[in-house]
Amino acid sequence: MRNEDFILQRNKIAERMSKIKHKIIVMSGKGGVGKSTFSANLAMAFAVKGYENKVGILDADIHGYSIPKMFNMTSQRMYQADDGIIPAEGPLGIKVASVGFMIQDEDSPIIWRGPLKAQLIRQFLSDIVWGELKFLIVDLPPGTGDESLSIAQDLPNPDGVVIVTIPSEVSEKVVRRSVGFAKVLNLPIIGVVENMSGFICPHCSAKIDIFGSGGGERIAKDLKISFLGKISLDVKISDSGDKGLPFIVGKKDSEIAKVFLEITDKIEDFLKGR
Repeated sequence: MRNEDFILQRNKIAERMSKIKHKIIVMSGKGGVGKSTFSANLAMAFAVKGYENKVGILDADIHGYSIPKMFNMTSQRMYQADDGIIPAEGPLGIKVASVGFMIQDEDSPIIWRGPLKAQLIRQFLSDIVWGELKFLIVDLPPGTGDESLSIAQDLPNPDGVVIVTIPSEVSEKVVRRSVGFAKVLNLPIIGVVENMSGFICPHCSAKIDIFGSGGGERIAKDLKISFLGKISLDVKISDSGDKGLPFIVGKKDSEIAKVFLEITDKIEDFLKGR
C-alpha cells in the first residue's frame, strides 16, 4: 500500500471509530475457553440492558469465525453501499461484521498469511458503516498473533481488554501471556473472566471442578488486575450457541445469566471511570 493510501485509510478508520463511544477487546491465551461465546453474550447483555441498536461485534477471528453461527446469521451477508460496507444485523439490532459473511462454502478453510489478514482487519475498521454505537466488541482469535496485533495497532483508543480463561493451570499459564501482550501494547486491562468454572450437576446440584479451580482469580491477584467473575460450565450455554440464540436471552432468569449481567455491570463501571 502506498504511503498516501495508508494515511487515507488511517483517517477513515479514525472517522468511523469516532462514532463509537466504547471499544472493548475480548481475547484469550488459548482456544477452547469460550471466548466467542462470552463475546456474543456480552453484546446481548448490553443490548438487553437498554442499548438496543447501539451494539456491534467485529469478529476478528478470521480462521475460526463463529459469531454468525452464534446469532443464527449464517445465511446473511454484508453488502457494499455508497458510503461503505453495511454490516449484517442480528437480534436487538446488534451489528455484526465477520469474514463468515464473505465465505460461500463454510467447510472451506481460509488459508491466508499475516499481511492479508492485517489488510482485511484494516478494511473492516475503515469501511464498515457501524454508525453511532455505544459499544463495539472485538472478538479476537486465541493467542497473540497477527489479528491481535493488527487490532492493537490499528483500532484507535480501545477502552480495554477483557481476558477470558478457564480454571486449569495450563490455561492459566498461557493466559498470562495475553496479559503481558496487553501491557506491552499499552492496552488497558478491564479484567479477567473465569469461564467453565465448575459444572453444576443437573440431578444432584453438586459442583464438580472439571477444569480445576481458581485459575482466573490467581491470575488477577498475582498480576494485580480486576477479577470480573466466574461463569459455570452449563450444557445449555453450548446448546444456545448452536441454536443461534445467546444464552442470556433464552435463560435470562437463570443464575448464569445473572452472572453475565453482573460482569457487564463491572465492565460498565470500568468504562465510566475512564
